[in-house]
Amino acid sequence: MSVGPVSLGPMPPAKKRPRSYDHLRTRTAVLAQFAHVRDAVRTLTPAQLARPTRLGDWTVRELAAHVAMGLSSVARSLAPPEPPGPGPEVTLLTWPSVTAAHAARIAEDVEELAAARTDLATLYEEAEAGFTEAVPATGAGERLLSSRVGSMRLSDYLVTRTVELIVHTDDLNEALGSEIPYDRQALAACTRLLADALADRAPGGSVEVRVPPFAVVQCIGGPKHTRGTPPNVVETGPLTWIRLATGRTEWAKALEDAEVSAGGERADLAELLPLLG
Repeated sequence: MSVGPVSLGPMPPAKKRPRSYDHLRTRTAVLAQFAHVRDAVRTLTPAQLARPTRLGDWTVRELAAHVAMGLSSVARSLAPPEPPGPGPEVTLLTWPSVTAAHAARIAEDVEELAAARTDLATLYEEAEAGFTEAVPATGAGERLLSSRVGSMRLSDYLVTRTVELIVHTDDLNEALGSEIPYDRQALAACTRLLADALADRAPGGSVEVRVPPFAVVQCIGGPKHTRGTPPNVVETGPLTWIRLATGRTEWAKALEDAEVSAGGERADLAELLPLLG
């Protein structure tokens, strides 16, 4: 007696492989963006350093100290022996959601650092030298390090440094009315990580989010689009996307200011943003 095929019901959608980042290119991008900030900070006057920022009570001085601390964290996290375990506790896609829990302690550390290290030029030189010495150009991307939020692969942690550097470069530009440049590779890595975090937070294929020229992701459950023009499309530029993802800009305001185009009944990301606290 022959038996026909047994139906197991609909198969779950295949899980997408995480985006990969080249270790050397990310390392180069981190150093390039840090150099842009370093060169700008060197020229700041006491009056400029005392200006307020959009980050609560932080002044430009404290924000500048935070940027240096963010780079120094790489060497500091690599100093202890590699943490045990089969793999990292925190991945690139989970990193945005776990940072908010540490915000208060980070703020305390930054305020202490800014008060203790008034010579920002030397602070930046030390941070850059420590990073360059601690992070080899090749062969170390899979090494685990103990970060503030948990163990991570070095290659992944470097991508998070592009987010910190690009976001805070934008904060400095807003506070100072300046035009500190954005390294293209650092901007690309930051944009892609935050776009992928959105797709991970709201998996699905009913909405296509475009951030040209760096990222296109699909998200939000519902009918999946496969060919032709998607019925639900969100499109914006990299800096606007980064500001939305980090809470610097609200969804409604970005729409009102025509910084985002959103077409289709599902093309509303207001409830999903910000991604990074």
